[in-house]
Amino acid sequence: MKTTQPRKQRKRLYQAPAHIRYKHFSAPLSTSLKTSHNVSSLPVRSGDTVRIMRGDRKGLEGKVTRVDRKNYRIFIEGVTREKVDGTTAFVPIHPSKVMITVLNLDDKWRRESLKAGVAVTEAEKPEEKLVEEEKKPEKPKKQRKKRKTRKTVAKKTKKVKREKAEESESG
Repeated sequence: MKTTQPRKQRKRLYQAPAHIRYKHFSAPLSTSLKTSHNVSSLPVRSGDTVRIMRGDRKGLEGKVTRVDRKNYRIFIEGVTREKVDGTTAFVPIHPSKVMITVLNLDDKWRRESLKAGVAVTEAEKPEEKLVEEEKKPEKPKKQRKKRKTRKTVAKKTKKVKREKAEESESG
């Protein structure tokens, strides 16, 4: 069971290995991507185009230029602020506060994993249609025997005791 203590949860977050940190970078997909890939969220990668959904820069859209796994932040093209000395710096944004609008499918593994999800759901859909078309008449369900409650068992034992007592008195 996972812990509910905030102290331990923070510790696990800050000391997480790379393969677990990668999963923490998941962001929801736009509705068009959800329907086409049959996946609700994916980890954000550099090259993805995202829309900011929370904060002061809500609604801005840009390409992810860098992913900072150490601090759990992403940096988006065009989302900058001017520093006191006049230079511009990227604003770090948490990946849960963005929505992926365009996927970067340059990576063979990512492309294959998304195709696998689509293939599975396409294979399931024809079966569902067949089942709906056939619709066999339902068989009546078998009746389960009712369980004996403590009261009914107690009544029967009292009845048996009375009968035995009557037999012993008469015989």
